[in-house]
Amino acid sequence: MEIFKNILSFSIIDVIDVILVALLLYYVYKLIKGTVAINIFIGIIIIYLVWKLTEFLNMQLLTSIFGGFIKVGIIALIVVFQPEIRKFLLMVGSTNLNRRKQFFKPFSFLKTENELETETDISSIVSACNKMSQSKTGALIVFERNNNLDFLTSSGDEMNIKVTQPIIESIFFKNSPLHDGAIIVSDNIVKATRVVLPVNNDKAIPKRFGLRHRAAIGVTEKTDALALAVSEETGQISYFKDGEFVVYQDVKQLENLIRKDLS
Repeated sequence: MEIFKNILSFSIIDVIDVILVALLLYYVYKLIKGTVAINIFIGIIIIYLVWKLTEFLNMQLLTSIFGGFIKVGIIALIVVFQPEIRKFLLMVGSTNLNRRKQFFKPFSFLKTENELETETDISSIVSACNKMSQSKTGALIVFERNNNLDFLTSSGDEMNIKVTQPIIESIFFKNSPLHDGAIIVSDNIVKATRVVLPVNNDKAIPKRFGLRHRAAIGVTEKTDALALAVSEETGQISYFKDGEFVVYQDVKQLENLIRKDLS
């Protein structure tokens, strides 16, 4: 009876507390969704619920075992979730204003024509990649989302060029001085060229993929950015999100996937 009295004596602060915990769990799930870490996260939730159940049923031995595992396991979790923790901290400390722009989208009728033309021209970028694929011209394009990538742009040449198909193709033209490295695209603007990206050496990928693909895995694993890589050897276009290859059927589907992930 005392338990039911405690449940019924919930205050406004308790309700707010529950809502905030639910929101926190939702955003953690959203952050790691589609990665291997999601299975670990679900496993932790199950163990925590079992621990609370044994505690409720007064099973002292099991409660002490699960309780000790959870207390000691926190250190192990920091190691296991290191990439996700880094990405979460980047997201929290990001100075990017994309979210604020999305908040003001319903008021777009108040903006000028120039301000409305900030949506990334995905069609031109994918068409440029498709053309470079046919000529086997290597390319690496990074799409900035919520995490600000200014810490990467400083490694290359800062630009302020509107995205068009000819611009993308000319940047990665084999004789162009800008073709080496990656470009960073944000709000339909090429922010930087010849950018040096962090390379992932831990993940096993097929030998036919080189440094461009490892760099694409590295930047999408450490931030919430998206990446497109065109192989110089095979001409294959690869799409990366959360440090993983994203499978697609054709160019049209690729375009839709990028547009959805950027929205």
